[in-house]
Amino acid sequence: MTARLRHICRHPIKAHGREELASVLLSPGACLPWDRHWAVAHEAARLTGGWVPCQNFTRGAKAPGLMAITAELDETTAEVRLSHPDLGPFTFRPGAEEDTQPFLDWVAPLMPEGRARPVRIVSADRGMTDSAFPSVAVLSLSSLRDLSDRMGHPLSIHRWRGNLWVEGWEPWAEFDLLGQEIRMGSALLRIEERITRCRATMADPETGTIDADTLGALETHYGHRDFGVYATVVEGGLLTIGDEVRP
Repeated sequence: MTARLRHICRHPIKAHGREELASVLLSPGACLPWDRHWAVAHEAARLTGGWVPCQNFTRGAKAPGLMAITAELDETTAEVRLSHPDLGPFTFRPGAEEDTQPFLDWVAPLMPEGRARPVRIVSADRGMTDSAFPSVAVLSLSSLRDLSDRMGHPLSIHRWRGNLWVEGWEPWAEFDLLGQEIRMGSALLRIEERITRCRATMADPETGTIDADTLGALETHYGHRDFGVYATVVEGGLLTIGDEVRP
């Protein structure tokens, strides 16, 4: 079976919304454009003005309700429209200081008591991915089906907040690609490392409530908590749904 690209996803504000795309233009050494372009720093964050680890930000592992946010980014105006099943839609400019407090007010009902409160929106010269290097997250639909079958119910791709979903690989074959390059559309990617998962994947992305022990299932059935791989872009190029993925 020919492997093909089936989903392209980005998350303009880290942990605060997802959207699917029909195509995207990748650049060498960069994250997927606009993916994690902004992040929401909490009151205990230690910021340096550039990329910092995920523990400095409000995220789904600590506030599962965030997992149900969807997003629509207008690249021309840098406006983001957020939606959540328990909240009204909200449109704002994450880069505009005057829009920060209205956003914090909108997202406040999703924040659990006892957690560090979100206080500001930040950006850097690269996407605020969880990897210390600019990365694109590549995931396998076959691996997702295998895990879903073992857990006894289907799991949404949006639990995993990946970028590029491939159909046609053998389950878990992506782990065998570490250190190798793959051609996806007209772009060339190098598979760098496995993605170790957190509690955010336990939340239903439709409701934002914890409903599946994904971490326990990964450990029980496979002996690890990894799902998907981080890749770097070696050669840029246009990706479109249906593109062939090959060595």
